[in-house]
Formats: sequence, structure tokens, C-alpha cells
Amino acid sequence: MSADLRHVVLFAFRDDAPDDRIRTIEAAFAALKDQIPGIVDLEWGTNESPEGLDQGFTHCFVVTFQDAAARDGYLPHPAHVAFGALLQPCLDRVLVVDYLVRD
Repeated sequence: MSADLRHVVLFAFRDDAPDDRIRTIEAAFAALKDQIPGIVDLEWGTNESPEGLDQGFTHCFVVTFQDAAARDGYLPHPAHVAFGALLQPCLDRVLVVDYLVRD
């Protein structure tokens, strides 16, 4: 039996990353849902926490895959690789956590 797999991605952008470029990156990541098979859902937002524990990470993307095999197909997918090339010049740090959904 397969289980949904969540792919959580946090971005910290370089201080000199232009706002318009960050908006382009946001839209490009969101568009991956329609470009890559096996993505069940994709949601994202920017940090709104008042706790001050974000360590500079401002953007959170949560991608739900139908299973680990779909995630494995996403990683080398040309649309994901192209997104990485768009992101790289503006990226300071990234944090990724994947987990299988448990009830």
C-alpha cells in the first residue's frame, strides 16, 4: 500500500535577490504542479511566525506526491531541473524534509 509523501522545502533568499525575481521563482515553483506527474497538491506561503525561529527562511513550499516513486520521478524531471537553475542565483540556503503521511 502506498502513502502520500510530503516534500517540504524552505528557502532563504540572498539579501540582494530582487523582489521581482523572487515573485518569478514563487510562480515557477507553483507551476510545477501542472508540469510534473504524480503531484497531488502543492501549496506555499511566506513566513508569518512571530516567534523569530525562522533562521532566515522566508518561503515554505509543501508538495504532496501520490507516493515516493512520484517524488523520485520529480527530482530529475526537466521542469524541476529548470526551476533549480532559475532559483540558484537568488538562493542563500534551502532545507528539504520529506515524510510519508501517517494517520
